Amino acid sequence: MHAQTFKTEVLLLTSKQFSNSIDELKDKLDFKIILSDDFLTDLKKDKFGVILIDDEILNHKGLLPKLNNLKNTAKIGIFDKNNFKELMLDEILTKPIKVNELNKKVINLIAGKKYLENSSLRIKNYILDKNEKKFKNDDKFITVTEKEIQLIELLFSEKLPVSRSKILETIWHYSAEADTHTVETHIYRLRKKILEKFNDNNLINNSKKGYSI
Repeated sequence: MHAQTFKTEVLLLTSKQFSNSIDELKDKLDFKIILSDDFLTDLKKDKFGVILIDDEILNHKGLLPKLNNLKNTAKIGIFDKNNFKELMLDEILTKPIKVNELNKKVINLIAGKKYLENSSLRIKNYILDKNEKKFKNDDKFITVTEKEIQLIELLFSEKLPVSRSKILETIWHYSAEADTHTVETHIYRLRKKILEKFNDNNLINNSKKGYSI
């Protein structure tokens, strides 16, 4: 049996006839294929990183708009001859399916999705893009430093206000008793950048207990 490199479940939307041919390949694939029994219900679950779409089921009533509305799911079309132009796809495979090609396309899409998830973080109405070092709101953005990225992540990840000493220890690895205004200076500069670009003075809050987002 082929080693399972990814535990990710990939949803297959297809006819029963085509599912039988895919079923014969399952032990050679580096991911787990889930055959859909109810297309519209399965699409609502929002748990699949990748969906395989066989062109034989694209005339299913209500399926096309549901597929096009999936923004965080990669879609691979499996076609006999012609593309289905109204369907927004990330990749296309031509029948008959080649195992190596299917593996490569699915794994690349899964890896790309994981990379994007790890490199960006939604924080209220903003996106923190750690790869580009940008803090975005719609078409506006500010450039943030590595320390500012760590600050935003720390404050956002904690449910309770974060004390100055914990920030020092976590980000700068200073002693909690260190006599420094590093935290105050960095938060002041970050607040100033956010206020000037987004006119938002309420994202980073502070109280006697510490700082929070």
